Amino acid sequence: MRTSSKTTARIVLCLAVFLAFTPCWAQEAAKDSSKTTAAVGEPQLSVTQHQITLGGKPLRYKVTSGYMLMRDEAGKPKANVFFTAYTRDDVGDVSKRPILFSFNGGPGSASLWLHLGVIGPKRVLMSDMGESLAPPYNLVENEYTWLGETDLVFIDPVMTGYSRPAQGEDPKQFLGYVEDIASVGDFIRLYTTRNARWASPKFLAGESYGTTRAAGLSGYLQSRYNLFVNGIVLISTILNFQTARFQPGNDLPYILFLPTYAATAWYHKRLAPELQQKDLKSVLAEAEKFATGDYALGLLQGSKLPEAARKSLVERLAKLTGLTPQYVEQTNMRIEIFRFTKELLRGERRTVGRLDSRFKGIDIDAAGERSEFDPSLDATISGPFSGMVNDYLRRELGVKNDLPFESLTGRVQPWSYNNVQNQYLNVGETLRQAMTKNPFMKVWFASGYYDFATPYFASDYTVNQLQIDPSLQTNITQTYYEAGHMMYIHKPSLVQLHSDFVKFIRSALSSSSTK
Repeated sequence: MRTSSKTTARIVLCLAVFLAFTPCWAQEAAKDSSKTTAAVGEPQLSVTQHQITLGGKPLRYKVTSGYMLMRDEAGKPKANVFFTAYTRDDVGDVSKRPILFSFNGGPGSASLWLHLGVIGPKRVLMSDMGESLAPPYNLVENEYTWLGETDLVFIDPVMTGYSRPAQGEDPKQFLGYVEDIASVGDFIRLYTTRNARWASPKFLAGESYGTTRAAGLSGYLQSRYNLFVNGIVLISTILNFQTARFQPGNDLPYILFLPTYAATAWYHKRLAPELQQKDLKSVLAEAEKFATGDYALGLLQGSKLPEAARKSLVERLAKLTGLTPQYVEQTNMRIEIFRFTKELLRGERRTVGRLDSRFKGIDIDAAGERSEFDPSLDATISGPFSGMVNDYLRRELGVKNDLPFESLTGRVQPWSYNNVQNQYLNVGETLRQAMTKNPFMKVWFASGYYDFATPYFASDYTVNQLQIDPSLQTNITQTYYEAGHMMYIHKPSLVQLHSDFVKFIRSALSSSSTK
């Protein structure tokens, strides 16, 4: 086909125009490339100044909140980890100032519960007994904050809070025991480095699965980075998962949950008169003795247990749990936690909470096998804490983020326990090794009597099974509170918890300076 001179001229003109604009296009492409590079650069942090009155004296502090971009050693972005850090303004040499890294558990929980419930300088306002107040909710100054003793860093593990994987990264690489320990441990190392805190006394504080994480970190930080901590705070502890897994062939939970069954029945006045008239600690002492004595021996015998002994155990178990002998007999003397929370107050058409068994719930079906919801979570703390963390971060701390804040999410499931195939996860041994390698490290276990998620007697059992050398036994402190999993929503327990923390950290710092 022939091309006319006019057509040829048009083609030449178009080529010239195209070539003329090519440098501009290339320049725009370079601009876009620079934008992409900036997007994976260090995120901008929000920094604000505040003041609180503690003990009648003003304490000025700085809050730094936002993302820490985590990269691999090749510089590739892996995750954006959200944190909120509180540091005193009037400290000249930060190496002399302790620093505490805090997180909750789940797995799948952001750090808001410890942050706005007990440790941070603001707390969610609840009733003195721990009930939720009517929405909209309020934050108040926390005169029981731990900021008077130490700087604070609250960490939201990946997929909780605002923390997310970097673009193109698979969330699964963060969702498991081993993966989580590495991710949080690497954040602690990087924060410590960037903020010149290697010489500072360092502490970890975890709640629930956060205690599992804290114990794991005690070993990971030592072995991976030679980063030794001065102390670990374990609130509502679970280190040995065998203590809380109700499965055929594992009788341990039935034994270790029994004292909390007794405490709950006592609180709701379901015990026989001779027990109900006793105080809580007397009831617990009787339940503990029975649990580790005749009850444990009876379960151990299984079908060889003589009928007369079985009948006696059924009667005593019913007496301590507030349940009927017939019901106890039907369970083969093995009362599973979720059955108990439904059964105890069935006659009142009420359930009791799992996180805090002081609270009652209402189900549409009083004849059901399981509760519809946990009244100590869904009807007590979820609304106030989630509402206030969203308000506080944006309005008071200046955080701009349109992602949903994942307070307690199922997006971390399935959680990988590949490191313990065909066995129960038990990080008690990790903690023992860490304490042995670092004999200066103090460990504090804080437990609530009405906690069914991590019962206090299961925590006691774990401590007793650590096989800690006698020379290190004094490094362990155990305290108890007449509340549940988040014992700090109960005002008297919040006050006691603060007092116990002050004693703990000062003891840990004193020990480190004198040994």
